[in-house]
Amino acid sequence: MVTRSTPPAGLSEGAVTLRPWRLGDAPALVLRINDAAVATFLDLIPQPYEQVDAVAYLTSCEEGWRTGASSNFAVLVDGTDGPTGSVGIRWGEIDDGVAEVGYWVAVDARGRGVATTATRLAARWAFAAEPRLERLQLRADVKNEASNRVAAKAGFTREGVLRSARRNARLDRRVDFAIWSLLRDEIR
Repeated sequence: MVTRSTPPAGLSEGAVTLRPWRLGDAPALVLRINDAAVATFLDLIPQPYEQVDAVAYLTSCEEGWRTGASSNFAVLVDGTDGPTGSVGIRWGEIDDGVAEVGYWVAVDARGRGVATTATRLAARWAFAAEPRLERLQLRADVKNEASNRVAAKAGFTREGVLRSARRNARLDRRVDFAIWSLLRDEIR
């Protein structure tokens, strides 16, 4: 039986595989997350990103699986050494049937459909793993064109914009977030 508190062994489509993060992934995470394009839009991630940051994150991923609060996956691509991205589900509003997905991929995985495939895989898994889930949503900086393209290609519907939702310190500006959603009966 699929449940959100039991990490799957691996989810795959084409060259993309998702699996839960492992502590041994710390070196790959440090390498990938120090990418300026990732750091720009994920400004809550420390820069430079160091081993201690990776271990703290990976430990929190394990805790998320244990408690059922979050389900974070490493994104692996055939022919690439180690994880090349991340996709995760936060279950914070599951009593209302709502969860949130977020993702990033490193530069060597961009423009190849990796983030789209990973997001679609995570969405399918989330709806299968949690029967109360009716709405999976995501937020993307309106100026992050690549992330907004991923949301659309993964089947999400753009609903609107949260204006001046928070401050991005790295960009030294207020961020408008595009709000996207995918409903249970829309999953493909």
